[in-house]
Amino acid sequence: MLLLTTLLQQVDIEEKIKNAPDKGYEIGVFIGSMLPFVILVILAYALYRYNKKRLDKE
Repeated sequence: MLLLTTLLQQVDIEEKIKNAPDKGYEIGVFIGSMLPFVILVILAYALYRYNKKRLDKE
């Protein structure tokens, strides 16, 4: 399911870039596609640090 969603998103992103009016739009599409993954990585790291500090106090 996740692979199918990823493939569908990739096609959509490539289509948007192909029809982009200028380079600024391409950069925006790239940032918009990467932002959810970056947020998830930051959230995972924050949870890891929080739990590690909590276990060290005990």
